[in-house]
Amino acid sequence: MTGSIGLMRFGATFLSLATATVAATAQAVAGAPAVTTIAVHAGQSTGNYQPDWNYFGADEPNYTYAPNGKKLLGELHDLSAGPVYFRPHNLLTTGNGEASLKWGSTNAYTEDASGKPIYNWTITDKIFDALKDAGVRPLVEIGFMPEALSTHPEPYRHDFPKGDVFTGWSYPPKDYDKWGALVEAYATHLKQRYGAATDGWLWEVWNEPDIPYWHGTPEEYDRLYDVTTAAIRKVFPQAKVGGPGATGINPGKSEAFLKQFLDHCTSGKNAATGATGAPLDFISYHPKGSPKYIVGQGQTDHVEMSLATQLRATERGMKIIASYPQWKSTPIILTETDPEGCAACKGPQNGYRNGPLYGVSVAEAMARIYQLGQKYGVNLQGGVTWAFEFEEQPYFAGFRDLATNGVDKPVLNVFRMYGKLHGDWLKTESSGALTLEELVTTGVGAKTDVDAIATRSEHEVDVLLWNYSDVDLPAEAAKVQMKIDGLPNTSMHIEEFRMDDTHSNAYTVWKKMGSPPQPTAQQHAELVKSSGLQLLGPSTSMPAKDGAVAVPILLPRQAVELLRISWDTK
Repeated sequence: MTGSIGLMRFGATFLSLATATVAATAQAVAGAPAVTTIAVHAGQSTGNYQPDWNYFGADEPNYTYAPNGKKLLGELHDLSAGPVYFRPHNLLTTGNGEASLKWGSTNAYTEDASGKPIYNWTITDKIFDALKDAGVRPLVEIGFMPEALSTHPEPYRHDFPKGDVFTGWSYPPKDYDKWGALVEAYATHLKQRYGAATDGWLWEVWNEPDIPYWHGTPEEYDRLYDVTTAAIRKVFPQAKVGGPGATGINPGKSEAFLKQFLDHCTSGKNAATGATGAPLDFISYHPKGSPKYIVGQGQTDHVEMSLATQLRATERGMKIIASYPQWKSTPIILTETDPEGCAACKGPQNGYRNGPLYGVSVAEAMARIYQLGQKYGVNLQGGVTWAFEFEEQPYFAGFRDLATNGVDKPVLNVFRMYGKLHGDWLKTESSGALTLEELVTTGVGAKTDVDAIATRSEHEVDVLLWNYSDVDLPAEAAKVQMKIDGLPNTSMHIEEFRMDDTHSNAYTVWKKMGSPPQPTAQQHAELVKSSGLQLLGPSTSMPAKDGAVAVPILLPRQAVELLRISWDTK
């Protein structure tokens, strides 16, 4: 994601640093109630479960076909039976395919000395072949501007984290006809190469055009959208196209941008067809959080997340979309939704991304974003976690990624748990849960939120529960009494999967090794082995009595658990 000009542009993308005394900042962390009761009503369905977490993406598309990138794509595919999508930046950016932080390129478009277009799909084929081979569907983000088409081409390649990131690739085309021809040629090539596999693809126009990712006016973006979608639809008449991928909707510029875009799609003159309005199969925007790093004394240095910031941005976008009757039921894809903005920023202040806090914050956020969609009656289709992997970087450097040097991070195990949900949503109740209104308006802060979501299939109930606090300080584990009712009176098979500081957590194993900068082959193999989703202990069995079972759970702070209860249908 993003922020202002140069590094300043990353405002909420960098983890902000707060220096204060312990007394002023590290409030006493409120403990969970003596016992939290969670009830899951297996006989009360609240609707069909559709995954909304199964989208991922990254700035650096060239990592997709690196060995670790291919490995990770395969793991993303294996998360669940349903499709997984991947959204890469820089698919049309000029360059030799060399990747660096917040950079990638394909050299898809250049021109000869006379200005004649030259198309080259060699590098883009590597990207899409890697996705196809892994069974991952592309969310094709059309961008960014090739150097030969940019109205302000120099300087073109940035050197993040130095200087201005928003260089020549972020400008409008100097020739919209050539741009449209490029998109049409690109779509034609993809259709010829991948055939029927393209049927489930999604197509998004650009990224965050309300900030300097787009050095043009809103009206110029609307024109880009019209020309781009017309070119795509010429090749794929049934293509699902959308935008604008605006930043997490803040009052002011980004809010105004989304409104004018929806107005244009409703009643504006289409720059490509001359007709009224523009096709819009999904609406996209980017809500982000804004954590702080609190510096105190010794062990009191800690992160304070800001889930409420992310949820408020989500809510503002949903309110706007819900206010348009013609767009209220249009699918919403949050094509970036994260605890903060800069995946490529690293360092100790971002170290929480290595451990369980990142994972539990994702579990909490995705559940609450779904609830906001229900509250406003909009059609939430999914949220893109803007994280993948970085090549040739130190182990556990603090990037927002899913794996480091081929070792999965704890957050990926949260998605593995989400992938086990299927069937119908179930009604759940928790005495340790904060209300949605409180989470949005004041946030979790130093409190705890102990809650759960659950699904049921023919002979299985899966319960995802978490113990989350914004303030990452030690606290007692939550004592949870879980009761599942509405079950058949038969023997229940019970499994508990856990991600916390000591389970499904290769980062803890790496630290116990002494945090080796370059693990040996044996150490690397041990890290890989410890990086998968782990069972808390041996599975157990118990009879359901009066259609119910009770399971006591001791759930640490910043932990996520998947409780699976199954039974024989014979």
